[in-house]
Amino acid sequence: MSASSRPIDVRFLQEFADAWNRHDLDALMSFMTDDCVFEAVAGPDVCGARHVGREAVSKAFESAWINFPDAQWADGSHFVCGDRGVSEWTFKGTKPDGTRIEARGCDVFTFRDGRIAVKNAFRKDRPPVKAG
Repeated sequence: MSASSRPIDVRFLQEFADAWNRHDLDALMSFMTDDCVFEAVAGPDVCGARHVGREAVSKAFESAWINFPDAQWADGSHFVCGDRGVSEWTFKGTKPDGTRIEARGCDVFTFRDGRIAVKNAFRKDRPPVKAG
């Protein structure tokens, strides 16, 4: 079943989260609209870094696993209300230099036509710790 034929509900968001934890870029992009927008947790703009369109969003999503090869989003909790939704999670990941981040965060979504049109990510600004 394609993402566009699935109802937008908690299960939809859990399947999206599961794709993140599998590091499955093709599955992730199947949830996104063609003109999707991803606003990252960090970047030079007031919204972090803004990526627009499938190619730019795909590259930005992939960079999460380059920056944190073991990245996981644990303890997920989701809700949907009309064309908006939220996923809360605990991000856990180790940078190539060995420092580790573990921090709570959330994604705020806007849905359109059975897919994610906007993924706006937020994460607590907790400094990395040395791997022990």
